[in-house]
Amino acid sequence: MISKKDRKENVFYVETLGGFTMTWNGKTVLNGPKERDSQNVRLLEAVIHSGEKGFPRSQLLEALFEGRDIEDASHGLRTIIYNTKKKLTKEGLPAVSFIESHAGRYYWTKEIPVVVDAWEFERIFREAEDEKDPDVRLRLYLKAADIYTGEFLPLQTHMIWVAQEDRHYRELFDRCVHNAAVLLRMNKDYNQLYELGKHAAMVQPLMEWEAISMEALIALGRDEDARKLYESTEKYYMEEMGFKPSFTSVELLERLGNQLEHQYALLDEIQESLTGTDVDMPGGYICSYPVFRGVYRMIERMLERGGQSIYIMLCTIVDRNGNLMRDVPALDKLSSKLGDAISHAVRRSDVVCRYGKGQYLTLLLNTTREDCTIVQKRINRHFLAGTQRADVEFFVNSVIMTRDGTVV
Repeated sequence: MISKKDRKENVFYVETLGGFTMTWNGKTVLNGPKERDSQNVRLLEAVIHSGEKGFPRSQLLEALFEGRDIEDASHGLRTIIYNTKKKLTKEGLPAVSFIESHAGRYYWTKEIPVVVDAWEFERIFREAEDEKDPDVRLRLYLKAADIYTGEFLPLQTHMIWVAQEDRHYRELFDRCVHNAAVLLRMNKDYNQLYELGKHAAMVQPLMEWEAISMEALIALGRDEDARKLYESTEKYYMEEMGFKPSFTSVELLERLGNQLEHQYALLDEIQESLTGTDVDMPGGYICSYPVFRGVYRMIERMLERGGQSIYIMLCTIVDRNGNLMRDVPALDKLSSKLGDAISHAVRRSDVVCRYGKGQYLTLLLNTTREDCTIVQKRINRHFLAGTQRADVEFFVNSVIMTRDGTVV
């Protein structure tokens, strides 16, 4: 919507996205608690938004009376129009016939110019679609996306005409965000891409726009922030919808990792960049889950030719009764402590990754089942020191390739 400082005098500004607000010369009109869902407001919502097309009489009666059996609907409609005129005049608008009727349709008067945010959103989006210059097109997409601040007339979504318009604007917003994201990726403008995903997730909750922000964070090297965003998103979706988002941070990390390209270099330079900087540090090799999965799959292949004994261990924080400690305020601190305990308890050749809050995976190379038990005791010794309210649950499997390629 046009910013308040850029608004003109004697123009009626109407916001329909994310709510309903009418402004006349800097003053909000008919916005009291009793007016927000009144017949006067519903009349204005329908007639103003219909623009030059006009709003059909039959639909207007349905919007105003919501199926109630009115003895004289025509009289009732005239009364509402009259009362609305009185209210608008009292608010400072000129005393004109605000609502006009022609051939069974109702129109907003041409005597008072009106600007509607939904109209502006669609107009700018259409301009972007027709624009040839990619920089100008991106600017228009972002401008349009900024105008979209939520669903169309959220208090009236039970009405058929409102639901249809809401679906229309949602579809345009989806296209707007997707197209803008494509251009931002081409420009490698990941800061703006992050903001775009953040805005989209705020105005269209539960539509998985968080994936765009995660993608941007990873491209900016902020993997930890991306992981935290995924965890908070997953929790929100579970609380609101009862299921996780369809995308996963793992898939996103892996996809972006596959897209990474490097400049030509000499082998010595490449090998130097591959070498770890923790050669003198004790404990296991700490890595992200995508790296862990890559190591695991490589080990699967190596086992086809060798007879090594390798185990995978899952460590999970539980309370003293053996229950999972989800949504416990201290879980972040306990998870960090468990990670430290594991990294110090295993050897440098072992591989460790954080799987989720309160869970870690470890690959124990060239070891035995008995040695796994010893490692568990070492982990407990490190983790349980000073901890009275938590315990660790261990699950261990052998990694063995059979002839048909399955893992047992």
